[in-house]
Amino acid sequence: MYQSLLSGFAVSLCLATAAQAMPDMPAAPQQQEKPADTRPKQVVIISFDGAHDNKLWQRSRALGQETGAHFTYFLSCVFYLERADRAQYQPPRMKAGRSNVGFAQDKAEIATRLDQVWKANLEGHEIASHGCGHFDGKSWTTKEWAQEIQAFRTIVGNAWSANKIDGEPEGWKDLVYNKITGFRAPYLSDDKPVQTALRESGFAYQASGVTSGPELPKNFAGLKSFGLPLIPEGPARKPVIAMDYNLYVRHSGGKEKPEQAAQFEQRSYDAFMNAFNKQYDGQRIPLQMGFHFVLMNNGAYWNALERFARDVCKRQDVRCVSYQDYLAEPELHKRQTVL
Repeated sequence: MYQSLLSGFAVSLCLATAAQAMPDMPAAPQQQEKPADTRPKQVVIISFDGAHDNKLWQRSRALGQETGAHFTYFLSCVFYLERADRAQYQPPRMKAGRSNVGFAQDKAEIATRLDQVWKANLEGHEIASHGCGHFDGKSWTTKEWAQEIQAFRTIVGNAWSANKIDGEPEGWKDLVYNKITGFRAPYLSDDKPVQTALRESGFAYQASGVTSGPELPKNFAGLKSFGLPLIPEGPARKPVIAMDYNLYVRHSGGKEKPEQAAQFEQRSYDAFMNAFNKQYDGQRIPLQMGFHFVLMNNGAYWNALERFARDVCKRQDVRCVSYQDYLAEPELHKRQTVL
C-alpha cells in the first residue's frame, strides 16, 4: 500500500511539473455576433402597360410564380371590346369608337383575357388602370379625365356580361369599381387635371411621372405620385427612362432589328442591374421599371426583365412588389441612409 501511495505521488508530481513547464496558451478569441442588418429591404416595382397579349399574360404570371414577385398590370379598357362594339367607348373630344391601340379581335380573346386578369388578381398581382384608348390627355380638363376614368370602370366592370361571357367571378365588379386604385396615364401625362380627377374618383396613386433617378413617391393632396426613373444605359451610360419602349427607341430608333436582339438584351440587363445595385448598396430607394405586352426587338427587353427578376427577386433582403403592396406595407417605407 505504501508503494502505491509513493507511485501515485510521483505521477502527480510529474504532471504538475510538466504543467508548470508549459508556456501560457492564449485564450481562444471570442466570436462576436454579426450585428443584425437593420437596413430596409430593397424594393423593386415592375409594371406592365396595356396588358393585352394573352400569351404574355401567361408568361408574366409564370415569372411571378417562379420568383415570388407581384406585378402591377395597367389595363386598357379597349381590349375588353370587340371592334364591332367599339362605339361603346366615347373618348374625350373625339367620335365614339376611336382608339390608338385598337380593340379585341373577338369574344374568345376577351374571355381568355378576363380569365388571365382574374387569375393574376388571385395570385396577388395588382390590377390597375391605363385608361382606355391610349390618347395623350395632357390638354384634357379634369372633367374630361373623369370621363375617361369612368369609361374604364364601366367597360371593364361590365366586360363579362356585355360580351355575353359566362363565369363572371363573384368579386369581379368589386375589384373593378372599388379595388383598382392605381393609374398610369398614356404618354406619362401627369398634369394637375388628371391628378384632380383621380383623387376625386377614389384613386390612391398615379405612376405617370418621370424622375431624374429613383425617388420616393410624392404626395399631392392625398394622391401618391410615382415616377419612372432615368437610369444610365449603354457604353456612354446615357440616361434613359426605365421602360422597354424607351430602350427600344434608344437602341433601334423604334424599328425592329432582330439581328441585334442579343446585344440589346445584354445592354438592358446591365442597365437594370446597375440601377438596382446602386440602390441595393446605397440608400435602397425603390426601383421602378415599366414594360409593355409587346416583344420589341425580338423580345430583348422581356428576356432582360426575366433574367433580372430571377437574379434579384428571390433574395431575402429584396421585395419585388406591386405599387399597391408598397403603399399597403408600412415596413417597406422605412428609410435609412446606407453608407
